[in-house]
Amino acid sequence: MLKVGVIGVGSISQYHIEPYLANQQAELVAFCDSNESRLFEKGKQYGVSQLYSDYRELLKNDEIEAVSICTWNHSHAEIAIAALDAGKHVLVEKPLCVNVDEAFAVQEAVKRSGKILQVGFVRRHGDNAQLLKTFIDQGDLGEIYYAKASCLRRLGNPGGWFSDRSKSGGGPLIDLGVHMIDICWYLMGKPRPVSVSGNTYKKLGNRKNIQNLSFYKAADYNPDLNDVEDLTNALIRFENGASLMVDVSFTLQAKKDELFVKLYGDKGGAEIEPELALVTEKYNTILNVTPQIDSLAFDFNKAFHNEIHHFVECCLEGKEPLAPVADGVEVMKMLQAVYESAEKGKEVYL
Repeated sequence: MLKVGVIGVGSISQYHIEPYLANQQAELVAFCDSNESRLFEKGKQYGVSQLYSDYRELLKNDEIEAVSICTWNHSHAEIAIAALDAGKHVLVEKPLCVNVDEAFAVQEAVKRSGKILQVGFVRRHGDNAQLLKTFIDQGDLGEIYYAKASCLRRLGNPGGWFSDRSKSGGGPLIDLGVHMIDICWYLMGKPRPVSVSGNTYKKLGNRKNIQNLSFYKAADYNPDLNDVEDLTNALIRFENGASLMVDVSFTLQAKKDELFVKLYGDKGGAEIEPELALVTEKYNTILNVTPQIDSLAFDFNKAFHNEIHHFVECCLEGKEPLAPVADGVEVMKMLQAVYESAEKGKEVYL
């Protein structure tokens, strides 16, 4: 049994807590949150009695072997390093941290501790992504030389810490773009990024004036706090000649929300969002192929269960995680380069 503590019991934590409770090889023993009323509420809800308002106290508990970090982005690196140095395995929600220097510091902590750190790139763990990865690994798409991804919300700035750059590290790029960039990069074979050209825009704010449309709001939603971008777009070039185009928004004057991830190879193509589909050729004919599986769409809950199960397995068996710290570092390099390119108004070389 892997004894686990969860640090940060806000909204995303349920997607860690419930899979741990469902995993017969894990035991959830402790929670930590600086919001004590929420801490006691979650402890009662999930039957967890060891409750801490300071993560340092939780890390002193020798019974705990691993932690999930579900806190604000700006605290990920600090807590991850402390947990590793305390001898705990770590699953840290995406992004790994908020800048490259922090990413390298976490990577060094992993090396000196010998413990496992898994980054919460949950889309890698979707059944649709794993099936597509099988096709890609068998060469069905050939050389993947181009990918494009969009996650555009016309109204969807969650507010609260999401729109406070001091806590989040940025807006839709670091919240949504991290998913889009990572899943494309992972499926493309993780080529080394060499240059980035990006733009950020802050034109619409959080659009608190809009009525009659609902959207997800952070627990600490404050419509008067917003210092992050509305929209980011980027072109990322890789050492092998491949390229990735991505755009993401919290709010945009768009007819509807959009979500897609597309990959193009010299033997075939694929879409993974909104639903899995393959494109190939046979007998001089283009074929659109629909895999016969239970669900072609990304299943958020199932992917988190897969992710938590994988983390527990890696901790107990010493396996390399599907999303190791090195991948978190590379994705952080790309994210930071997008912001740097936007600020400087020119292409940035990595």
